[in-house]
Amino acid sequence: MLFKVTKYHQDLLRDFERLSIFFEAINEVYIKNEIIQNNSFDIAYDLGCGSGVLSYFASKVAEKVIAIDKDLNIIKKAKCNLKKYKHVEIIHDDILTHKFKDKADLIICETLDTGLIDEEQVLIINHVLKYLKPNGIIIPNGIINIAEPISTNKPLEYVSYDDENNLNQENKVQYNALGKFIVYSEIDFYKKINLKFKNRLAFKITMDGILNCIKISTFTRLTANIICGSTPMLNPPILIPINEQDVKKGDKINISIEYELGGGLKTIKTY
Repeated sequence: MLFKVTKYHQDLLRDFERLSIFFEAINEVYIKNEIIQNNSFDIAYDLGCGSGVLSYFASKVAEKVIAIDKDLNIIKKAKCNLKKYKHVEIIHDDILTHKFKDKADLIICETLDTGLIDEEQVLIINHVLKYLKPNGIIIPNGIINIAEPISTNKPLEYVSYDDENNLNQENKVQYNALGKFIVYSEIDFYKKINLKFKNRLAFKITMDGILNCIKISTFTRLTANIICGSTPMLNPPILIPINEQDVKKGDKINISIEYELGGGLKTIKTY
């Protein structure tokens, strides 16, 4: 099926790994739901639907799909893409103020940004929990955040995404890990998310070097059985510069980190 898209959504469609895991997750939860509960999804919401590709996947397993996006340009394309699917309703509206009429069996709310730090969908996840049926399912249903102490070949001036650094090979930032990664945060989308995050990262150094950066990576938990790391358009790692310090194998380094979910990279602080 050919989809009409904007330039940004074209890049999303070209990320085949991202598409395949959402397709697999939607079908997995449907099959599991049908086997255990002997019923199908009556209503599915696709929140922040974009061009409608995930609504298209959901249309195969749900009696009714309601797809919402506040971007009028992409909504027009979604309506064109899915016009022959009469059980898919495309709505141009702000999800945070939309008047939902029914509760959903399935809510798809795609999150794209590492740690949810620069992800506006986090506000939507909190908002729509009350519109999920008691046994309803959210895709994805959570994230796992990890952090690594690293040494870069040149100092970073500001917080940046790893993929942006690697676009220009001439100025490519190279780095190596000075210790094992730690899981420092897990967020469950079935519970209201606290937008203010603060934690202390306790690293054990495994090799000598100059510690000048922290790398944050996010793994998306789509279902209990499907977890995905970063893809070209899903959760690129974040590099956070810190005050440079010499470290030795066996050192234990504690670094505090705080940020605001949905607030953007500018909210990240380390000390």
